[in-house]
This record gives sequence, structure tokens and C-alpha cells, in this order.
Amino acid sequence: MIAPQDPSTGILAGHLVTSNAAVYSVVPPSGAAIGSAEVPARDLTALIAVPTIEAGAADEGAVALALMLVGAGHRAIVASGGGRLEPRLEAAGVDLVRLNMATRNPLALARNAARLRDLVRRRKCDVVHAHGRAAAWSALAAARTARVPFLTTWYKGFREQNALKRVYNGVMARGARVITPSDQLAELIVTRHHVPWERIAVIPAAIDAGCFDPTALTVERINAVRRSWGVKADTKVILVTGRMLRRKGHHVAVAAARRLKDIGLKNFLFVFAGEDEGRSRYSGELWDLVLATGTADVIRLAWQPSDVVAAFGAATAVVSAAIQPEGAPRPILEAMAMARPVLVSDLAAGHDIVLAPPTVPEDRMTGWRFAPGDSAALAAGLVRVMSMPDAARRAIGRRAREWVMAHCAPATVERQTLAVYAAVTAPRP
Repeated sequence: MIAPQDPSTGILAGHLVTSNAAVYSVVPPSGAAIGSAEVPARDLTALIAVPTIEAGAADEGAVALALMLVGAGHRAIVASGGGRLEPRLEAAGVDLVRLNMATRNPLALARNAARLRDLVRRRKCDVVHAHGRAAAWSALAAARTARVPFLTTWYKGFREQNALKRVYNGVMARGARVITPSDQLAELIVTRHHVPWERIAVIPAAIDAGCFDPTALTVERINAVRRSWGVKADTKVILVTGRMLRRKGHHVAVAAARRLKDIGLKNFLFVFAGEDEGRSRYSGELWDLVLATGTADVIRLAWQPSDVVAAFGAATAVVSAAIQPEGAPRPILEAMAMARPVLVSDLAAGHDIVLAPPTVPEDRMTGWRFAPGDSAALAAGLVRVMSMPDAARRAIGRRAREWVMAHCAPATVERQTLAVYAAVTAPRP
């Protein structure tokens, strides 16, 4: 089947530019038309709107985008409520504007929209790019009144408990282009919000394979992080990623740990390495669950490790047990780059990212998948990972790293992102 041509870009809808610049067709479409031009015809100024630049996919994605634009010779302005990632932007020469972009108050949203509109006009911004729903409402209004293209980047599937929440979420589908990290999330956006495929660009997060390189990791660094967890030499570490949020599914991992104990498995330790530091209500509930299930001896709440690369290197397996659609979590991509076996729920990462039977034969798999909330399936997958020969486990990790290097190389992600910017800023005939 040949997809229709997108008149705004001149290339076939439902095609994705891959890392080797080949174009291929899939059904359903694997991403959107990126654009006929690979780079913008001139230097651009982009206003990036994001609630905070503290932690999480949207925050880190906004920072990565700003740094990428500046590195490519463009200008970036980030409007947000601020956060601990600000120094990285300041060091790169990114302009920062402090606004309460996380507010949902209608009057505050209107004030933000007016300030962003004035900023767009004064700084002659060419694009307004929103990361996050609250920021997107103000950014959309500013872009429309200033008559500049509006883009969104959508990192996860939002809950839609009622019609009002659906409308609130829908702002993320109103971009001239909607960027999302995986085919699975793209399909969700199309299904829920009827966004045409030609307006969607599937672009994963950029992962520096040079930084996340298992061959460059020293034994000393691995031993240091294992000592910080109190891990014995013969203990297999199962690293559970993600911030301490219920939708990340840490409670599913607790139930899996209980199952492993029940079958008599020994010498294993779950390390929960998400950001929280015990501040959230969920982390308290999680520890209550650990105590109630008698798994305190095989679970560590280690929070965010200081040496993330070594943490992956010290792990026998890396888990994301998300119970809501996540797209393509950066920690899973980083773990794959480190050639670690990954086990993900079907909502944590798409089948296009973590390849597993029955979608692919076992000699092509890059990890394991399990149904969301299914602790028995997660436990069974972990038993298989820990019991399989080292050579087989290394082969899976090697294929995972190759996938990341092919799809998530910074140069590839930059090229695809700039192609989107070129498409929306190209002069109309």
C-alpha cells in the first residue's frame, strides 16, 4: 500500500527517515512525514515552553532540545518555572525566562500566554515548542496570536478519566507537528485524538553511546556502586528505573520480588534507582508494601545513583514496570546502550524498541516484555535472565546496544528534529 503524499512537505505520509537515511513504509505508519528539507533554510529562534526543568522526561527533553538547537547554530529560549537543570542551559548560552508554566489556573494561563506572545514578537521567535500540557495551553495561545508555528513533544500517554481531562490533554495534539518517541505512543495519539499521521514525527531520545559504553566502564566504578548498595560479590542486581510515581509500577516489582523469594531464588537484589529521596507519598506506600510482603532483605530504595553509567554496568537486568503508556523511557534506552538485558511492560516501551518474541524470533530479541501489572510474568522473565548462559545474555545486550546506536545517535536525532523545524518554517508557496 502506498501512503498519500503530504502536500505541505512533499514526502509520503506514514514514512520515517531512519538512521541510515533510508525511507521505508509500514502499516500502520511508523512515524510521520519529517520534511523535504533536512535543515532549516536560515538560523532560527525557538521558544521552548515546559513546566519545570527539574526532573522527568519533559524536563530533560526540553533541555536536550535547547542544547541541540544551540549546538546546531540556532537560538533557544526556555520558559519554565526553573529547576536544577538550569545551569546546563546557562552554560550553553540558552536564554531562560522564569514563569509559572506548571499552573492550571485559567487566569494565570492567560497571563502566561500574553507574556509569551510579547516574548515571541520581541525576540522574533520562529517556532514555539511545548513540552507538557500546562505549558502547552499558554504556548498555543501565544503562537497563534503571534502567527508562528506551534509544535509539541509528547512523552507519555496521559490518563483520560473524563471528557474534561480529554480536552485538557488534547492541547498536545494541536501542534503543526507532534513529536513522540515511539510508534506505540504515536498510534495512541492518532487513535485518541485523530491526529493525521503526516503531522506526527517519531523521534526517540538522543543517547550518547560514547558515554554509555560498557567497554569503557572500569571494574572500580562498578564495585564502588555495588558497595554503595551493600551488594555481595555473588548477588545479581535487578535495577528498577523510573521516578517514584505509581504509574512507573514499582509495586509490580515488589510483588515480583516476593514471587522470586517464594520459589526459593537466592542471591538477588532489587535496586529502585528513581528520583524521589523519600519525598513522595508513593515512596512511603511503597516501603510499607515492602515491609508487608517481607521483601526488605531483597529490595533497596537507593534513589538516583551518582554514577548512572556504573549503576547500569553493575546490573544483571534492568526493569521498567510502567502501568501507563510511557513511550520510550530514557533510562531503558541508556540501559540498552550499556548492553544490559531489559525487561519492560508493554506500556513501558513499544514493540518497535524492545524487540521480543513472538514479534521477533529469539535470535533477534533485544529484551523481554510482560503484560502491565503482571508480576508473575516479570518474575518468570527475571528467572530466565538470571539462569541463562552468560553468552546468550551478552548477545541480547549486544543487539540492544546496536539498536540504540542505529536509532538514537545524537546526530541522527538532531537531523530528524531539524527536518521537522525545516518543514514547519519553510516559506509557503
